[in-house]
Amino acid sequence: MQTLAAGSKPLPATANGFTLLELLVVVALIAIATAVVSLSLRDSAQSTLERDAQRLASLLETARAHARANGVPAQWRTNSQGFSFEGLPRSNLPTMWLADTTRAYVAAPILLGPEPLIGPQAVALSHSAHAGRTLWVVTDGLRPFAVQSTPHNPALAQRQP
Repeated sequence: MQTLAAGSKPLPATANGFTLLELLVVVALIAIATAVVSLSLRDSAQSTLERDAQRLASLLETARAHARANGVPAQWRTNSQGFSFEGLPRSNLPTMWLADTTRAYVAAPILLGPEPLIGPQAVALSHSAHAGRTLWVVTDGLRPFAVQSTPHNPALAQRQP
């Protein structure tokens, strides 16, 4: 005798649901789709250059603050392995670019202190593989170093690589 109480109906021989094999196929498809999307979203040379430029601006400001705090003259120079900070005592600042293809172009070493006013300075950054775009890390001597797409100084623009 059947009643209307819950659980009184017998289950059909085949219950509705997913088998373990179906769940594994779906999880595998999601993993493949995630891998394809992550590979297509790799950093471009543009964003790598921007990150190197922002990092250099921060490093130059840090070195400038250290030079002023210690009262020592400091300079930033490029070299074949990357760059170096000279004159800073116990400097733990990085000396390598984030990307091996980043290149810096300066007419003279960047002076960082110890005076509060250092004069206008600029560094042009580009990628050796993609020479089409140049970013400038500049200061007018009073304001902090900043990243710009142009040097905003006609004399510096003539030195562009």
